[in-house]
Amino acid sequence: MLWLPLLLALQDPTSYAVLKAEYARPEDVSVLVAGTKSTDKTIQRIAIRALGRQERPALSGWVAPFTHVGDPALRREAVAALAQMSAEFDFASLLPTEKDGSVRAVVYEAIGRGKPLVATSEALLVTGLRDADLMARTGATRGLETWVRVNARATKPSALTLAALRQVIRDNEVPELRQFALLALNGAGDQDAATFDIALKDADPQVRRLAVVGSKRWVDDPSPLVRLESMRLAGTCERAFAAVHDPSGHVALAAVDLLGAQKCDATKIEALVDKGIDWRIRAHALISLAKVSPESARPRVALLAKDPIWQARVYAATAARLTKDDATLSLLASESDPNVAAAALTTLPETLRALQSSHSGLLIAAATRLKGTPDVTTTAPQIVAAVQRLTSSGRSSLRDARVRLIELFGDAGQLASLDALKPLLADRDPAVAMAVARAFTRVTGRTTEPTTKIYAPEAFPTEATLRSLEGASAVVALKGLGSLTIRLLPQVAPATVATFARLAEQGAYTGLTIHRVVPNFVLQGGSPGADEFDPLTDHFMRDELGSTSNGRGTFGISTRGHDTGDGQIYINLIDNWRLDHTYTVFAETIAGLDVMDRILEGDVIESIRLLRKR
Repeated sequence: MLWLPLLLALQDPTSYAVLKAEYARPEDVSVLVAGTKSTDKTIQRIAIRALGRQERPALSGWVAPFTHVGDPALRREAVAALAQMSAEFDFASLLPTEKDGSVRAVVYEAIGRGKPLVATSEALLVTGLRDADLMARTGATRGLETWVRVNARATKPSALTLAALRQVIRDNEVPELRQFALLALNGAGDQDAATFDIALKDADPQVRRLAVVGSKRWVDDPSPLVRLESMRLAGTCERAFAAVHDPSGHVALAAVDLLGAQKCDATKIEALVDKGIDWRIRAHALISLAKVSPESARPRVALLAKDPIWQARVYAATAARLTKDDATLSLLASESDPNVAAAALTTLPETLRALQSSHSGLLIAAATRLKGTPDVTTTAPQIVAAVQRLTSSGRSSLRDARVRLIELFGDAGQLASLDALKPLLADRDPAVAMAVARAFTRVTGRTTEPTTKIYAPEAFPTEATLRSLEGASAVVALKGLGSLTIRLLPQVAPATVATFARLAEQGAYTGLTIHRVVPNFVLQGGSPGADEFDPLTDHFMRDELGSTSNGRGTFGISTRGHDTGDGQIYINLIDNWRLDHTYTVFAETIAGLDVMDRILEGDVIESIRLLRKR
């Protein structure tokens, strides 16, 4: 009877067992299926979500029956899971009998992003805009926005749909609905002036921002979110010069960038280069000056190339390319800072020097420089040495540089060097193993298969670790700016929260920068290399995709493909609904949005302090 405890465990596994099985992405989903049959509705809900997160349409048979159970929470989870796994399911068939507005909302969202496209989807979603339940109307509006965004190129919305969306903007008091409606109208290219007149006066700044995006009108608005879009879309030289001292750093820098795009007065731009208080203003102004008057910019490029702030010297390298200042490029390419060297990399000797680095961004710059040139064959031994050096570190998250370097091999003359990479057919990272297999196939003309085909992640956090994170928050301190307090969401993304908490308590984020700033989109930081490609973790993190939206102030994990999180974080500066269901959201800001709005490129994470609930 030794099998009896195992059978009972599979019949009613714990929530932890289900989460652990979800993380493993098993071929055998018996633990997840057992979880759906649990007597505990919380375990059932987690198991249904877990099946959806496997993103395997073949598993839909285990989920579909839950669209008709008595508990609306389970019905919501089932619909969301079917949509996440891209199941071919008739979501519309649920609407006639579904009485719960919150479930209808998820059904409408699923119809909007359903695959394959259903001919009746547009009409169903328009009908949903008139649903008596507010949550259902919100889901229908969001579903219609998704439908337009995904299908607008192939299928234009009807006049009836456009009229219904305009009505949403006029008749709904909920800002989210008006945002979704405007996003849909903008995606459809609708130019109804009366609708924009109303939206430009909306009480919500994010609605007004979208109205500027659609109308391309200039407005002088109290919100920097709106002023930024006005500057981008309807700025003039006069407006740009007036805005270079805007209290919002994002608006001021957008104004400086516009000076170059509009070919504005070079003399006034020179003053910003020479007397700009902040290095960012000086650097952006130099790029603009290089576009307007290369001869005026050239002597100033050499000055910025000596700036003590390395980010300023990166901009100097860009300006040097614009002004064809080869001497300054050569000087910057020999820099010890890898990001500066990467921005200036030009010649073969510089590339050979870069191949000795372990900085992913610099190695990718070297690979870009070599791609398609005869220099690949002569530098093949150095390329192999760079790949082997990265591999010997044991950090499987160093995927990007290794793959980009391996992809350089393409002809028979490189076979001798490529042979040294044959062991990587069994590399822990299947993407690296596949890159080596493809390289051998190209070079030899014979199909080569990789040994590794599935990535084995790090061990799932212990049950005690997850329990200790219930109700936890964190304080993210930015040097010279202040702090953001965030609420962690272990119930949504348990493995992600556990990894973030561990890194924070180890001090791994301390001293790292915000290296990427896209105003009215996201902030990104937490890279030891201060770039997109150098990871904080040694191994990739699993995606934990759910129904938590990328609302303004939420924190997510930056990825460069499925299951490629490496500890780098992003912060949503606006409601980025289009990122939902694709990126893991693990925290939300509960204090300090004003601090978030002041963060600029190069700002430093002073510390992240975890606050555990007693």
